[in-house]
This record gives sequence, structure tokens and C-alpha cells, in this order.
Amino acid sequence: MPDLSWLPLAQAQPAGTREWVDSLARTPLSQVVIFVVSLTVVRICLYPFLKKVRVHERGVGYGLARFMNEMLDAFIYAGVFVFMLIRPFGVQAFLIPSGSMWPTLYVNDFIVANKAIYRYSNPKVNDVVVFRPPPTAQITPDQLDAQGEMKVDFIKRCIGTPGDLIEMKKGALYRNGQKIEEPYKAYSECIDKIPQPDCQEFRSLSESVKNQLTMPSFKLVKYKDHIIPLNFTDSDANAAGPRKDNYTGFDPYHVADKFVISDPDEQIKAEALPAEKVPPGFYLMMGDNRNNSFDGRGWGLVPRDQIIGRAELVWWPITRMHLTR
Repeated sequence: MPDLSWLPLAQAQPAGTREWVDSLARTPLSQVVIFVVSLTVVRICLYPFLKKVRVHERGVGYGLARFMNEMLDAFIYAGVFVFMLIRPFGVQAFLIPSGSMWPTLYVNDFIVANKAIYRYSNPKVNDVVVFRPPPTAQITPDQLDAQGEMKVDFIKRCIGTPGDLIEMKKGALYRNGQKIEEPYKAYSECIDKIPQPDCQEFRSLSESVKNQLTMPSFKLVKYKDHIIPLNFTDSDANAAGPRKDNYTGFDPYHVADKFVISDPDEQIKAEALPAEKVPPGFYLMMGDNRNNSFDGRGWGLVPRDQIIGRAELVWWPITRMHLTR
């Protein structure tokens, strides 16, 4: 399996103001409940004192107690309203930690995700979606919880919905047999002087460089009774490491361990299989930064019940405020 450690993922970044805000937005509900209950207990303890102090006896102590009481009210209402009503059922802020959706989303953009919309509708093609990926998307062990499920959220663009026949032919996207123009799609390179995993800035490859790249093909196939993502070039398919003497530029594709086909004869058989439609209850997601995104092409489909919400806008930094379309 090739070294995938450089691929951009939705994982924790070094501590800072942005990360602190993101961490606050993701505070577990259990901690919020403890916080609200604790403040409520303090407020109840203050109430008898505030109630029994007569008007003519009210001094500095009473003023401080009343101020504290009002602040406790504010925090309690905020905790209940924001963390117990708005966040679970309405909207939530997310921090973009990688460049997989560049140039639509930059590293360290803050987005607002609409969690309500998918309670009464399903994701549509071209929606920018926040979701919990399947375990096949794991690259580092710390991305899995004790039950072996992913504990990090990804954000990608919805490319295929149930019933869609999705294929890529040497980099060009086809949906239900029709070639699709993708104005949001980019091929990029990192321009930072820091190691690839922490890449913060990208630039588009020139047309001359892009035209020299080996563009992979892609389809979903039924292989050994399972629908799997299949990436292939003229010389291999779902190889652990595409043969370096048969492509130019970046590795044309990366495949999750579960879907690697080691036997060359099996690769040929898999490539000959007909393309399968996205099955009911699943969605296919890809990053806009097509050569810098480990996505559904490599790790497969996203179940409907793992979809969190639709990204609506970038709200910070202000200079980049825009709708995520």
C-alpha cells in the first residue's frame, strides 16, 4: 500500500484560536448537560439570597450576586438553545482542516452546515456535504473509535446519488452516460515550504502540466458479491501502488486497503466488469481538489444515515465569506 499519510483529511490541527472555536462548537452534549446543570445549581443557591435582601439593604454584595445570576441565566439559555436545540437540529460550524475541497474551500475556512435540510430531503448532486465516512477511509489509527468506526467528519461534494451510474474516463466525469462539466474541479500542487500533510496553500497546475498527467478512470463494480470502487489506468486497476513506469506526474489514484487487488489477472477481470449504479441508501462523494483528495474513489460509498448536513457558506475569514456552491 502506498504511503497515504500526506493525503488531506478532516482531522485535528495544531492548537490555535481557530481550533479552539472548532473544539467549542463540537463540545460533547454530555459535557454541555453537566455545564448547564452545574450553573443551574449555583443559580438555585443564589435565589434565596436575592429574594430575602430588602430594597434598602441592597449593596455591592447584592449587585454582584444579581450580576452573577444574570450571567448564569445567559449561559444556561445559551447552552440549552445553542447546544441542545440549534446544533443537533439546525446548524453547526465546522473548521476546514485540509485542502481536499480547494478552491471551493480553503484550509482554515469556517463553514456553516445546515443540518435541518437533510431531515426532510435527501442530498442532491453537487451539494457540498458534511458526513461521517466509512472505516475504509481510515489512514491513521487515531481516526477510529473503540468500536472501529470513524470518529472524524469529512466534507466533499456529492457526485452520485442512489440510482446514478457514475464513471470517470481518464479524468472526465460521466453521469448516466452524459459527460458532466465540473467548473469547481481543480488539479493542484502544494506551494508551502512545510511537509505535505500540513499543506496550507495550493495553486492550480498549468494546463501544460495537467495535460501531461496520467488521468485515471473510475467506476463502481460488483466484485466478489460486493460493490467496490474501481480505479484503473491502461496498465493496472486498484493496485496497491500504480506502476511508476506507466504513468506521468502524481500517482493517478489511491485505494483503501480493503479494495486493493494484488493479482494482475484479477485486476484485468475487475476492469472488464460493467459499471454499477450507486445502490439505494448510499452516496458517492469526491473532493474538488481532484488530485489532492482521498475520497469515495478510494474508500467507497457513504450510507445515508452517516450524512450530517449541507455546507451553506463560509463565514470566516470575512474576506472569504461566500456561499458554498
